[in-house]
Amino acid sequence: MGSYRFAKGHGTENDFVLLPDPEVFVHDELTPERVRALCDRRAGIGGDGVLRLVSLIDSGNPDHIDATIEGANWFMDYRNADGSISEMCGNGIRVFARYLIDEGLESSPMRVYTRDGIKDVWVDGDAITVDMGVPNIGGTSRVTVGTASWSAQAVGMGNPHAVAFVDDLADAGPLTEEPGYDREVYPEGVNVEFVVAVAPGHVAMRVHERGSGETRSCGTGACAVMVATALADGRGPGSSYTVDVPGGRLRIEWTSEGRVLMTGPAVIVAHGETAL
Repeated sequence: MGSYRFAKGHGTENDFVLLPDPEVFVHDELTPERVRALCDRRAGIGGDGVLRLVSLIDSGNPDHIDATIEGANWFMDYRNADGSISEMCGNGIRVFARYLIDEGLESSPMRVYTRDGIKDVWVDGDAITVDMGVPNIGGTSRVTVGTASWSAQAVGMGNPHAVAFVDDLADAGPLTEEPGYDREVYPEGVNVEFVVAVAPGHVAMRVHERGSGETRSCGTGACAVMVATALADGRGPGSSYTVDVPGGRLRIEWTSEGRVLMTGPAVIVAHGETAL
């Protein structure tokens, strides 16, 4: 199999394995089994997911994606830790942008193509801001952990989220198992967020991510939480919130134009080679 370059990074402790050699890791080689091996925290590198960097100006682009007319030079191919494909990853795209900047492959601002379309990204020192687009606000359903049950607001941020407001984050329990949810509402699975108020314009959350389990942070989840909280508070576009996650803090703005902007850090912590 040979050895391949990798990098390791995290955004508010939501960590990823980056594969910067798209000419090596072509589409049919990045199997679910390989992703699971890379993300294994005991026998692999360890991570909540895998970010594959695909050059859109490379004639060997295995995904046959041409977004260059929209100004994007890179496609972020994101896989969950279980090997499944995800539409979008908020912390992941900040790590993706951090790597491109650090390696001199891009400058700020940049555009990144994702399975949820083009994302505009600005890098200002340690702060990375991403235009996450317009949220898709749905209805409510129920989520359950053990015998406890809560109403949950559906918010789509490229991937699906169910946001539940709880009295205490500990109410969600250890989150070692996937919370129960309405599979007719979320036929492809869902990220479930549990939220408590900290102060006006300030909330804290925990999340169980589809395909990865409980993670230290979820960028799209923080965006969904902000939107659901603003609606619950009788606010809407034109507001902003601080969202605390177990791994740090994000700032989310819902602009007057209806777009969601996420700002937070991202760090590359290692480079190496792997035979996985």
